[in-house]
Amino acid sequence: MDSDSLRLIEKKIMREEPLSKEDGIKLFTSKDLLGVGELANAVRERLHRDDTYFVVNRHINPTNLCVNRCRFCAFFRKGGEEDAYALTIEEILERGREAQLQGAKELHIVGGLHPSWPYSFYLDIVRELKKAFPEIHVKAYTAVEIDHLSSISGKRVEEVLEELKEAGLDSMPGGGAEVFSMRVRRVLCPKKTPPDRWLQIHAAAHDLGIPTNATMLYGHIETIEERVDHLIALRELEEKHPGFLAFVSLAFHPENTGIELEGVYGTTGRDDLVTIAVARLIMHNMPHIKSYWIMLGEKIAQTALWFGSDDLEGTVVDERITHAAGATSPKGLSKERILKVIRDAKRVPVERDALYNEVKRYE
Repeated sequence: MDSDSLRLIEKKIMREEPLSKEDGIKLFTSKDLLGVGELANAVRERLHRDDTYFVVNRHINPTNLCVNRCRFCAFFRKGGEEDAYALTIEEILERGREAQLQGAKELHIVGGLHPSWPYSFYLDIVRELKKAFPEIHVKAYTAVEIDHLSSISGKRVEEVLEELKEAGLDSMPGGGAEVFSMRVRRVLCPKKTPPDRWLQIHAAAHDLGIPTNATMLYGHIETIEERVDHLIALRELEEKHPGFLAFVSLAFHPENTGIELEGVYGTTGRDDLVTIAVARLIMHNMPHIKSYWIMLGEKIAQTALWFGSDDLEGTVVDERITHAAGATSPKGLSKERILKVIRDAKRVPVERDALYNEVKRYE
């Protein structure tokens, strides 16, 4: 992208004018990575100065059994496979107890669509966790899981969300969005909740006062145009039904998925940085942009703090889904390590709770 194009986009950004699809494509394809990063960093610093957020949290993946069997997923297992598992309520509570001892502010619960768990079991997971740990925020179930619960219960999405909220659900993660392109989904995940349904579920959650995250899985077979369309769709949803907490760009990991055999090798460092930068610029109304170190690795996640990101996610402790696909990052980071990563990036660490309320500032 030439300097004139960059200056025109910069003027739009300064006016806080929404960028067009054409603008997004120009940013993604620009040779001036540092120039794009500078624009994104200006927005990041206008919104959050040097503050960089993180949360002490714990990921719990209740089961890897799943009826969807998406082609890009290395996590799911069929019944009878040696490493298939399904946690009991007591096993889930034990992980909650470990998180409580570590000072966790959030439990992040995402898993497969179990072929035989009843609707009531999903309610029980939330209810029992909230009963045992009322002070810990329960972030549970992607829109795909909510869609599954609606299907097996025969209840409307709104009813499912209301009952989960009554049981103790505080917010929802953003998984399952993948890329809002039916071309991509027909190839990679034909059984998965379609884009309009994902958007409908998040809109319903927001309208019920349940905040959510948003995601995009990139670096597989999607086009730049499809990425931009996805980001604009999230921006438009936030305009009509505000309630997003943060956007998480999910770098595709192809190992153990079978897709790597077809010439898909995952993302590059440049791609990771420009995706975060463009997300910050297109979604001017998204409160926070995460550097998800689990998928990016520490160094790219740290660098992304100067490319539009203001959040390093959290301690995580026991991430399984990305590691099943070959992630080489740790399964968790200590608070001390996160503080060092942020400080070494010359940013200010701010410990937060799940809703971005400040817990402690580390000047």
